[in-house]
Amino acid sequence: MGIETLTVGESDTNCYLVWDNKTKEAVIIDPGDDADYIMRKVGDLDITPKACLATHGHFDHVLASFELSTAYGIPFYVHKKDDFLLRRTKGTAMFFTKNSEIDPVVASYLEDKQLALKFGSLTLKVICTPGHTPGGVCFVVDSEEAVFVGDLFFADGSVGGYNHKYSSKEKLFSSLAKIKSNPAGYTVYPGHGENFSI
Repeated sequence: MGIETLTVGESDTNCYLVWDNKTKEAVIIDPGDDADYIMRKVGDLDITPKACLATHGHFDHVLASFELSTAYGIPFYVHKKDDFLLRRTKGTAMFFTKNSEIDPVVASYLEDKQLALKFGSLTLKVICTPGHTPGGVCFVVDSEEAVFVGDLFFADGSVGGYNHKYSSKEKLFSSLAKIKSNPAGYTVYPGHGENFSI
């Protein structure tokens, strides 16, 4: 499996390009901004995107999804419970960035324990991890011992914010326990900052 971490947008969000080394089929996780930059890196790596996926609906994780989905003719996936956040992406983002063109368009919604996508020999599994947002999810590639956690938790030990009206501290810590139950050695790829091991 190949992984390229791109730091995008004014929030320094981690956008991940993840691909099968043999087929070069790829997914784009958390396309938070800077679509042109992401597309240049896709070209440099000579990979073929099959889907855009978001760990949650905050604008800094989805802002480039419409442009990328349109450019590559690929679907964009997120959990339905974060749909309300997507509908206000443009309005929210305008206070932080000039690159807000249109709200994301969802092709299909993610569900717990779903095999979200198979690309090449790799399969992403969806684990629902609400708390930071109602529809937060993590993507697990068990064969590679990798988990993409969005803003659930970070290398410094901190966790995603739960101060929004729609957030839940109780659910966040329950979600954290669920992900930390993965076997030791899994590499965690967070929405911001460096990756680390469980």
